Amino acid sequence: MKSVTFKNPDMAWHIAANIQFPPAFDETKKYPAIVSVHPFGSCKEQTSGNVYGKALAEQGFVVIAYDASFQGASGGEPRFIEDPTQRVEDISRVIDYLVTLPYVDEDRIGVIGVCGGGGYAINATLTEKRIKAVVSITGVNIGRLFREGFSNYDPLAALAAMAAQRTKEARGETQLVNELLPASPGAATAAGLTERDVFEATDYYKTPRGQKQGGATRMLFSHAQKTLAWDAFAFAETLLTQPVMVVIGQQVGAFGAFRDGMEIHGRATASMDRQLVLLEHWSHYDLYDRPEPVELALQQLVPFFKRHLALVPDAGQAQAAA
Repeated sequence: MKSVTFKNPDMAWHIAANIQFPPAFDETKKYPAIVSVHPFGSCKEQTSGNVYGKALAEQGFVVIAYDASFQGASGGEPRFIEDPTQRVEDISRVIDYLVTLPYVDEDRIGVIGVCGGGGYAINATLTEKRIKAVVSITGVNIGRLFREGFSNYDPLAALAAMAAQRTKEARGETQLVNELLPASPGAATAAGLTERDVFEATDYYKTPRGQKQGGATRMLFSHAQKTLAWDAFAFAETLLTQPVMVVIGQQVGAFGAFRDGMEIHGRATASMDRQLVLLEHWSHYDLYDRPEPVELALQQLVPFFKRHLALVPDAGQAQAAA
């Protein structure tokens, strides 16, 4: 693995990323590449990098997992902004970097995203035609979630509160940075926060299971307004022409990945190859790192990427697989 930082001419800050290489990597050759997009409140060292990124690199892809702008080890001020437009633009910025690398085949680039990253990956694919295939792992439409559960189903009140807070901060008051999860599973239980997605998110992000320094699970409240007017799936019927695979667990939680996955699969009618992978016994956060559901997902998405990114195993690999 190689850690890198880069910036584009249109950026005032840098993007931090980890590049993972396939076995017997030879920088004189051309490889298909996959951009791995982390969830809302996550970082590159968590599921996007150390689970799906690692597994895809082992299968022959160059994989780049990166921290979103304003988050993790990437630059941008103020910190902890979750702006869907920036999150989607980051994917294009990462592709801009990839196409400068001599060992990346610019015609064989895919994207995978987890949770909110899945929604961002799909949205980027609508207009970023350098993306040749996209996989969403328990993907969530962050705009829909903010309009509903994250605003207590009162988006206008949320927008009014954000506006008032931003005015306070513009006048020099302290920023309001929301902590999105309880401090521990025990704290979640004590507070009665036992809904599946909330509790399992806490178990992932607030324990050694998934906790990483860059995965802050925080959000700058005053700068979240645009999220409520954003839709990951807008114009999908017309613009989502590339192959798309949607992987979702059937153990439903409040964040709505099952609902969103069914919706985008149904709407992706222009895709040249749309596939839905339903994992009956597994939940949203099981798909972050639990070995069995992750392996079930990989059994579907690895051949999907290999087919659409034209990764042909050499004779030795084919014989070993047989």
